Amino acid sequence: MCVDDERLILELTVSLCRELPQSPETAGFTKAADALAYLRTHPADIALLDINMPDMDGITLAMRIKECSPDTAIIFLTGYSQYAVDAFRLHASGYLLKPVSPEQLRIETDYALSHRRQAAPPRRASHVQARTFGEFELLVDGSPVLFSRATAKELLAYLVERQGSAVTRRDVFSAIWRDRPYDRAMQKQLDVTIRSLRDTLKDYGIEALVELRRGMLRICPEMLDCDLYRLFRGDVDTINAYRGEYMRGYPWARIADAYLEHTGDRKMADPW
Repeated sequence: MCVDDERLILELTVSLCRELPQSPETAGFTKAADALAYLRTHPADIALLDINMPDMDGITLAMRIKECSPDTAIIFLTGYSQYAVDAFRLHASGYLLKPVSPEQLRIETDYALSHRRQAAPPRRASHVQARTFGEFELLVDGSPVLFSRATAKELLAYLVERQGSAVTRRDVFSAIWRDRPYDRAMQKQLDVTIRSLRDTLKDYGIEALVELRRGMLRICPEMLDCDLYRLFRGDVDTINAYRGEYMRGYPWARIADAYLEHTGDRKMADPW
């Protein structure tokens, strides 16, 4: 599907698309509203959108398309390079400056098709899952784990963020209790929290998820499926699922949250 308010450019783009090796069925529209109406009854693998249009700009149109057809890949066609950052904030599959060459169009459409969700093989759900986008949750066989202490859940979230790196008891204390003094009474409180976490994991048959050795704690990342880990591996579906919220409610997570935002902005500015 191609959308451009300049009819001559639209006709050229449609013509170039029809000459692609896949010989795709291609529809062209000069109005965004007509394109959205068409999409309701004709699923599109790829939408090539002009950005600077009078009735609805391409960025807004892309958001509307993703609302009704999340699997449609977006490629922007424009003469204005300053829109690149906004384009990649929407996780666009491609960004082409006019005039478009047939070779570059072929490269971008091949890339977009290779990253469509339906092209990915089905992935077996892990027995243990950690969700860090939004509020933290640990799930076993799809059901949330119930923690007897909020601090035990926060301790596990902190270990998940560390991705298998060992942390000291003082590290854990500083993260969870922050400004409290690390005195004998609070050390006992930490002991209670660690014991509560281990008891909860044992109740669910996953006590091996957390290692405690020589006073150091670590998560065993190979034992769980985690959205944060998949994001860092570059999983396309996970990147598209991230909406800027991470470990909501945990002050120590703000540093990682800022890092994720900074990394995302840096990738958008230099996506290749």
